[in-house]
Amino acid sequence: MLRLLHTADVHLGARHTDLGERAAVLRERQFAAFRASVELAIVEKVDIFLVAGDLFDSNTQPRRSVERVAAELGRLARAGIRTVIIPGTHDVYDGASIYRSYDLAGMARAASDWVVVLTPYLPEVVFPPLDTIVYGRVFDTKRSPRSPLAGLDAKSDARATWKIGMVHGSLAIPGRTDSDTVVVTEDEIARTGLDYLALGHWHSAIEGRAGNVSYAYSGAPEPVAVDQDGAGQVLIVTLEDEDGRHVITIEPKRVGQTRSEKLDLDVAGVHSQPELIDVLGRHADSNLVFDVRLTGLLPDDLDLDSDEIERALAPSFLRFRLRDQSIPAAPDGAVAPPAETVVGAFVRNVEDQIAALERSAASDPAQEEELADLREVLRLGRHLLEGRQVTL
Repeated sequence: MLRLLHTADVHLGARHTDLGERAAVLRERQFAAFRASVELAIVEKVDIFLVAGDLFDSNTQPRRSVERVAAELGRLARAGIRTVIIPGTHDVYDGASIYRSYDLAGMARAASDWVVVLTPYLPEVVFPPLDTIVYGRVFDTKRSPRSPLAGLDAKSDARATWKIGMVHGSLAIPGRTDSDTVVVTEDEIARTGLDYLALGHWHSAIEGRAGNVSYAYSGAPEPVAVDQDGAGQVLIVTLEDEDGRHVITIEPKRVGQTRSEKLDLDVAGVHSQPELIDVLGRHADSNLVFDVRLTGLLPDDLDLDSDEIERALAPSFLRFRLRDQSIPAAPDGAVAPPAETVVGAFVRNVEDQIAALERSAASDPAQEEELADLREVLRLGRHLLEGRQVTL
């Protein structure tokens, strides 16, 4: 049996210029997620810690940041866990590569076969004690001149039983990833003969199978942008031999702190701005990116100021955003549309139904609910027919 921890797209040192004073907070969250990944690897007693590209957000990092990373890699080595890293598209292996500037194994005070960076000049590493070979197909340019899986035939490689691949790039999706810098196809994955392909570049976790090859994106362990969905975890991958058949199990494990939540709220049930602030404030969480959308028909007597609401709630969340897509009531005294138009015909028809119900509602109170519904139909239908955007 072989156990791996697969992570990627940590993006340590990202500047987050769009976040202002909160940029430093997210940078620390990203490092905390990396440290949590290391702790998880030690607790789970994995054999190899895989980083499938973009460990760093760029090749320009202060030495202190690299030392922090090396200290964590040293912890892994002392726990008997090997680390294999490939450069990505942010920390690309070009002339200015951070992996040329710093000796991570030396800084981690570990032997060179305990912290390994795969490069165009060291495309694979064999670990005899684990009966495992890890292939890393990378280039010294950001845009790959060919598929990184071209020519990889792990099936015929007799140096080890377990065959692990690492690639930082996109799965081919016609019309969507054609212009990406590194692209691989499922057919190429299937032909490699690998047991498992650890992918990086996409920040959301995805699992798949191509032929007999299991592959996965671990996603970013902490969102690189605060509103990214599908990030916040790493993968524990177990490879077992069952009567000569290789069985791969992939288990997601959460390591990130940031959560994202979206809420659609119908303003018909809101009676005042303070009440709305109180309701939304019950979700308060410093780790939460909270995106609220107001929908429905705005009651005539409800006065909301989106900017005031955002200012009141912003301190209670990592980020709070309010979008008001509710539909205002038709203004008092609005001019009725001409009867010969579609809008006019609609208005006249519904108003006639309302008038008939109003006459009978006095003797049958049960019709009051239907009358209220018709009034809402009139308001909403007129907004729609007059070209106003409505979100239900």
